[in-house]
Amino acid sequence: MPSTLVHIAVAGLLGTALLGAAFDRRAILTVMAVAAVPDLDTLLGLWLPGAHRAYLHTLVFPAVLGVVLWWDIAVHSESTLRRRYGETGVRVAWVSLGAMVVAHSLYDGVVNGVNLFWPLQDRFYDLSGHLLYSTQRGLLQTFVDLSPGGGTVEGTTATTHYYTGVDPNRGAEPENVERIFHLVQSGERLLLTLAGFGVVMVRLWVSDED
Repeated sequence: MPSTLVHIAVAGLLGTALLGAAFDRRAILTVMAVAAVPDLDTLLGLWLPGAHRAYLHTLVFPAVLGVVLWWDIAVHSESTLRRRYGETGVRVAWVSLGAMVVAHSLYDGVVNGVNLFWPLQDRFYDLSGHLLYSTQRGLLQTFVDLSPGGGTVEGTTATTHYYTGVDPNRGAEPENVERIFHLVQSGERLLLTLAGFGVVMVRLWVSDED
């Protein structure tokens, strides 16, 4: 599964591309930090079984934040966010929210799965798969297969546990439990991580030059 480091790197790519004139050191660090927030449910998993990839990875969480943000900006008579941080703050807030969804929740969704609609629905969705064209079978995709046994819809918080260095076992831990903190789990993610941090560093360097 993607590590927090990889999520932060992907958020850096998205933030660099989307912040536009709002880009500066503080803005991009905010985007990258917010994108890492869903992994805090790893800590909740110490007390609440099945919390990781559910409680903060759910799309319900950013949806609620999005409604609050929209209300403050579009409905509230005087936007608190705009008053304190101007249009730059508004841009950073929306980009941060988008990065959290794409670079974290949905990224995990295509790698092993996420409880996408918790607490409205307690079910993990695994959207990993492939898209191909076969000369015999035509165009095929396996990202979403809702048929019985299709693999997209999987377990619940009661039956699913994603191990981490913080919470390696479900339930009681043996004294000699091995704690593994993944940094980068594949060459593809290493390339993505280097690209993400590299792009951010280059953009910051260019901004400092200007």
